Amino acid sequence: MAELVFVKLGGSVITDKQRPFTARVDVIARLGQEIKAALAERAELQLIVGHGSGSFGHAVAQQYRTHQGHLGPGSWQGFAQTANAAARLNQVVTETLLERGVPVVSFPPSASALCRHGELVALELEPVQRVLAAGLVPLVYGDVAVDEAQGFTIVSTEQIFGYLAHRLQPSRIILAGMVDGVYNADPLTHPEAARYPVITPASWPAIRGALGGSFATDVTGGMLTKVRAMIELVSAQPTLEVQIVSGALPGRVAAALSGSPAEAGSLIRSI
Repeated sequence: MAELVFVKLGGSVITDKQRPFTARVDVIARLGQEIKAALAERAELQLIVGHGSGSFGHAVAQQYRTHQGHLGPGSWQGFAQTANAAARLNQVVTETLLERGVPVVSFPPSASALCRHGELVALELEPVQRVLAAGLVPLVYGDVAVDEAQGFTIVSTEQIFGYLAHRLQPSRIILAGMVDGVYNADPLTHPEAARYPVITPASWPAIRGALGGSFATDVTGGMLTKVRAMIELVSAQPTLEVQIVSGALPGRVAAALSGSPAEAGSLIRSI
């Protein structure tokens, strides 16, 4: 019986967020190898892969304030520039994963996404379903989107996953970021930071105050926004589990894809 899993390769992992337009191709290639191995080992595994925009889309979006919509002259130019930046990284990811034997097919969200006040309300679904049924791996990413209320906005990979999850019912979502789970402080700068191994809607209010944004430019809100979105998702779909692991540590994504009990990172579940 098929198991559908969503995997996000975080922008902080696949790019150097301190250096604009700098992809970590070696990391993308290694993650591609882990994904390919999981597909080879588990015939029942179906994947939808997404990735963040990292130092490509976020840097340009911050410059033009694209996430705030149309603000005046030059705003639509910013929309176009942000779309191009996100697509540039997506091309690198697509080519690198294909070279590693992962049969990805890219679906730029900006081609069909429609938002309203920053919320994703429509996205073309049937092409994704048909590609998935053919045994391929749909690839989505953080992108710009037309917005009915404010002209345009940024739509994050987590928003796209949320939209797809409500309709395709994956069993799990794996978010591979820079750090190995959710902590009460940035563990990259605070070695004493404590990890939350399990987060539920019941424990979320106590945890929420300890979380902040990412340490680098991120117009989609950083860890706080990501975890909140996943809490809302598991609340709506109680059978869904979300794992947050480090994509920077070799083997973490492979272990998560294996389906074995999580021994690292953070698990977000309904209870």
